[in-house]
Amino acid sequence: MTTPQKLWRRMIALVDMNCFYAAVEQLDNATWRGKPVAVTNGVLGSTIITSSYQAREYGVKTGMSLREARLLCPALIQAPSRPDRYAELSSRIMASLQNISPEVEIYSVDEAFIELTRSQQILGTPWQIAKQIQRTVYQASGLPCSVGISGDKTTAKFAAKQYKPNGLTVIEPEQAEARLAPYLVTELSGINKGVAGFLQRYGVVYCRDMKTLPIGVLAQRYGNVGRRIWLMAQGKDPEKVIMNVKPPKTMGHGKNMPPNTKSKHTILTYLQHMSEKLAARLRLYGFQSDVFSIALKAKPQGWIMHKVGLPSPTNDGKVIFELCEQFLVQHWQGQGIWQVNVTALTLQSAQQLDLFQQHNDSPNRTKLNQTVDAINQRFGEFAIAPSRLIHRSEMPNVITPAWRPEGHRNTL
Repeated sequence: MTTPQKLWRRMIALVDMNCFYAAVEQLDNATWRGKPVAVTNGVLGSTIITSSYQAREYGVKTGMSLREARLLCPALIQAPSRPDRYAELSSRIMASLQNISPEVEIYSVDEAFIELTRSQQILGTPWQIAKQIQRTVYQASGLPCSVGISGDKTTAKFAAKQYKPNGLTVIEPEQAEARLAPYLVTELSGINKGVAGFLQRYGVVYCRDMKTLPIGVLAQRYGNVGRRIWLMAQGKDPEKVIMNVKPPKTMGHGKNMPPNTKSKHTILTYLQHMSEKLAARLRLYGFQSDVFSIALKAKPQGWIMHKVGLPSPTNDGKVIFELCEQFLVQHWQGQGIWQVNVTALTLQSAQQLDLFQQHNDSPNRTKLNQTVDAINQRFGEFAIAPSRLIHRSEMPNVITPAWRPEGHRNTL
């Protein structure tokens, strides 16, 4: 007689793709497998986005300059990033996880939570489920992954980090508090240096210290987030797996520039690039806006930022770029610029506006934009674009932390 499987009150898995971008490059370039690879933002990229485990053995880290990395690892292979390829494989992986459970939260391009509470009786033991997840991901992508399973999201994410690459860790809910106890609170996802500094003032350095701090202290400082942090450190994170993506409140695009750029023409080129990307994305998802934020990052003063309103909403890149030109005349004083950003702050349904109010975009411009969008969607981004953008940045697009394979966050 077999012993009935013990069911957990909650069971959550975290799937973590190991060094995802570098792993994809090694997957697609057989001669790079087993060798130190570093991914940079394009051929001209000088900073490491991520690196393979072989490179990490030499001390190569994310955020390190390529020059410094090559001093540590002379044989380092530079792989210009290919965001479209990473997004394609990530979408395939995330879709495959639906075969495990329909309750999947896409946490980032290379991580996902899976709610297993209601399916554990069918799928088997936690170890069997974890192995099934690894097989499923490999069949979908040809890539290994690490899996952590526990009774809450934070402990599952912690578990997935324990044995990499291709690791598999199960922490039973009853063991979670004891397992986390000897670790620094900063080992838990969501506890940054600022929160850690606040906790340290109350003697909370390790997870085991959290019980000595009244929950009200964190609640008073951080609200519900503080209450969650208090529970997280004890293996009792209450947050559920979140499957619904909230409608956007804002929409924007930014880009790094060559450091200390002082050329007005170059800055305008980057601003027009972001204006057109933003406008195309607004049109794609049926939005317009009548308030925009335009920003330049300078050093040492930081962001130079200004909000500007329009009499009526738009999703025309030409109109948005005109705001950028005015901004540059009024607020830029010639200092070196490192980054630009253009954001729509008041998203409104374009369909509703077309019915009930006038807007900035003339019928001719609307038809032109529709034609340009159709061509670019078929032949690639900016197959047709304003002439200035012929000389836009050679740096490829990037995948933002908010990327999702579907909906308004499916953007590079």
